[in-house]
Amino acid sequence: MAEEAADVWQGWRAAAESALYGPEGFYRRPEGPAGHFRTSVHASPLYAAAVARLLCRVDEALGRPDTLDLVDMAAGRGELVTGVLAALPAEVAARTRAYAVEIAARPPDLDPRVTWLTEPPRPVTGLLFANEWLDNVPVDVAEVDPEGVPRRVLVRRDGTERLGEPVDGAEARWLERWWPLPEEGGEGLRAEIGLPRDEAWSAVTGTLERGLAVAVDYAHTRGSRPPFGTLTGFREGRETAPVPDGSCDLTAHVALDACALPGARLLTQREALRALGITGARPSLELASTRPAEYLRALASAGEAAELTATGGLGDFGWLLQPAGVPDVLDDAAKDAANGA
Repeated sequence: MAEEAADVWQGWRAAAESALYGPEGFYRRPEGPAGHFRTSVHASPLYAAAVARLLCRVDEALGRPDTLDLVDMAAGRGELVTGVLAALPAEVAARTRAYAVEIAARPPDLDPRVTWLTEPPRPVTGLLFANEWLDNVPVDVAEVDPEGVPRRVLVRRDGTERLGEPVDGAEARWLERWWPLPEEGGEGLRAEIGLPRDEAWSAVTGTLERGLAVAVDYAHTRGSRPPFGTLTGFREGRETAPVPDGSCDLTAHVALDACALPGARLLTQREALRALGITGARPSLELASTRPAEYLRALASAGEAAELTATGGLGDFGWLLQPAGVPDVLDDAAKDAANGA
């Protein structure tokens, strides 16, 4: 039976769904995502502190409700939601109802204030935060054949690929609108068909009654789609060939502009974190002579902030902000940050 399964040809969406989320899938393994790759959450506690500030802004925009929801999508082992609760002012934390949404089992030592779910709660009044979730929503891959026809890429469990049927229907319309492939001179060019991510984001934001939904991810926009796609694997901290056998993470960058619903706005992580007070500015040298211990702590914090906002690194991640019934709580501050204010 194992040999038969290995010989099955299927689209990348179905193959990745099984490899990541099936009974023996990558995301059900005990070490969790942190055992294989480093996200902004793992890079520094400053990230959770910034999300806590964002939640406080949402709280203010909502008029400080009696119950404030915090939903952490694709929560891993609860690292972000735990950090946010720790960083909140006591008065806000007392009103916060925290949820972690993840397919893996609840970690035994997780903060008891966190409710562990496999689907987001409904309705949500507060902040729904999806850090590096959409890049793990599996999608099919299209490749242009010698005649200029985009065809679905089929894959076996060992990673071997071949071209399948032409892309048609809603997926073809998505490609035409969001990731057009050339009919001439385009042989071998690839695109990841992001329609399932658009649908996933629409479904999740549909749980938000009032507040803000945020998706943070590796991203690109229509004017800068990568010509050969971005599908790749990660195993034990290293990038590797994408093989849908459950041994590695499978990820592809997100067309966040396609996911965006009316009223949404796109920022870079650099802009968003600077608007939330994470600047990477080095402490004054005068502090080194007057309070050296404080200087060293501030210097370490500045280094972590610099990593979170770095050009060519985490700072280039996309933030998709989708408000519901509240103003954009980063609007003015983010514009100032983008202008260097």
